[in-house]
Amino acid sequence: MDTMIVSESDSKKKITDLLLFVAVTGLVGALSSLFSGGNFGEFYNSLVKPPFAPPGWLFSVTWIVLYLLMSVSAFLIYDSDSRKKCSALKIYFAQLFVNFLWSPVFFRFKSLIGSAVIVTILVIMVGIMIRRFYPISKTAALLSIPYLAWTIFAAYLTYGFLFLN
Repeated sequence: MDTMIVSESDSKKKITDLLLFVAVTGLVGALSSLFSGGNFGEFYNSLVKPPFAPPGWLFSVTWIVLYLLMSVSAFLIYDSDSRKKCSALKIYFAQLFVNFLWSPVFFRFKSLIGSAVIVTILVIMVGIMIRRFYPISKTAALLSIPYLAWTIFAAYLTYGFLFLN
């Protein structure tokens, strides 16, 4: 009976921890959006777009999915028994901060050069994060691949905006 109580308690703690990762990651995205000043569509639509630029609404949908994947990925690292999880999570939160910076720099300050620098740093950091995650949890690393792919695509778009506008 005691084992079931501990197991149920562990299960509740894991769910709480996972929800905390979802909340923190989502909050970073929400704050980034808030500090971006709104009117995303207006600025985005005013730009000359590179080939394959998606419609503006797709970004919100994509980021919701990516933030959920990022949250689960980071939780898997946190929940592991690895001695390397602290350094891996530091990279996660560092890249999350860089991720936070991109939208305000691009949308509020309309700095195409600044956002290009930020997205370049972000691509590198997400790559490092995946490399750090892989030995700890292959699943966590694999869940981060769509984020890396989207970040590379975002870099392409950002550089496209920079060169075309």
